[in-house]
Amino acid sequence: MKVQKKAAINLFYIPAIVLFLVFVIYPFLHGIRISFTNWNGYSQTMKFVGIDNYVRLFQDANVRTALVNTLVYGIASTIIQNVLGLAYALFLNTKFKGRSIVRTVIYMPVMIAPLIMGYIMYFLFQYDGGALNDIIMLLGHEPVDLLANSSAAIAIIVMVNSLQFVGVSMVIYLAGLQNVPNMYYEAAMLDGASSWQRFKHITFPLLMPAISSSTILNLIGGLKLFDLVMALTSGGPGFTTHSLSTLVTNQYFSAQSAGYASAIGIFAFLLIMVVSNVVMKFFDKREVDV
Repeated sequence: MKVQKKAAINLFYIPAIVLFLVFVIYPFLHGIRISFTNWNGYSQTMKFVGIDNYVRLFQDANVRTALVNTLVYGIASTIIQNVLGLAYALFLNTKFKGRSIVRTVIYMPVMIAPLIMGYIMYFLFQYDGGALNDIIMLLGHEPVDLLANSSAAIAIIVMVNSLQFVGVSMVIYLAGLQNVPNMYYEAAMLDGASSWQRFKHITFPLLMPAISSSTILNLIGGLKLFDLVMALTSGGPGFTTHSLSTLVTNQYFSAQSAGYASAIGIFAFLLIMVVSNVVMKFFDKREVDV
C-alpha cells in the first residue's frame, strides 16, 4: 500500500520535471550550443567557430566593464540591503504603535516590478524635466545630468535596487529574530550584559541562518540585475553602466551577435554559480561554528 502511494505521489513530479526540462534545461543547453557559433540571431544558418566567442569575451573591454559593474551591483546592494534590513528588523521587533504600518511601507516597494520602479526613478533623475532637477532649478542652481555620469548612475542603480528590496531582508531577519529564545536574553541581562553584548554574543550568532539566506538571495539578485539598468540608463553612457545581463541583450539585439551574447550569458551564469556557492560555503562554516 505504501509503495503504491509513493508511486502515485511520484507521478505528480512529472509535470514539474517536464516544464523544467522544456523551459530551463533545453534553453540552457541550446544556449551553450549557440555560444560556439557565429549566429546573428536571425538567419537560418550558423557556423561553428569553436571557442572564438569565449576568447573574444576575455579580450573585450566592454565585458570587463560589465563584469566590474555586475560585482558592484551585487556586492554593494547585498551589503546595503542586509545592513538596512537588519536595522529595520531590530527596530520592528520591538512593540510600538503603528508597527504593522511601518512594516507594510518598508515592504511595499518589493511588490513593484523592477522595470516599473526603474522608470519611476528615471523620471526623478532625468536631466530634462526630472523632478530632482526641477527642485534644483527652483533653488536657483543649474540642473545636473546624473544619469550621464557613469559613477553617479551606478550609485543610483545600487541605491534604487537596495531600497526596493530591503523589505525582503527585513522579513527574513524578523523571522530569525522571533525564533531566538527569550531565555538567552534574560540570562544575559541577569549577568549584566549590555545591549551591544547581547546583540554580539546572542542575536548575531543565532541569526546566522537568516543572514545566510538574505545574503544569498540579495547577491544573486544583484549579480543578475537587468531591469533597473535598462530602465535608468540602458547601459549608457556608452557601455559604462552595463551589467553582464544587459550586455547580453545589447549584443544579441543591437549588435546582432547571438553567438557572442550566448557566450556572455554562459559566463554570467558560471560567475553567479561560483560566487553564490563560495558565499554559501562560507556561511555554512559559520553556522557549524555557532
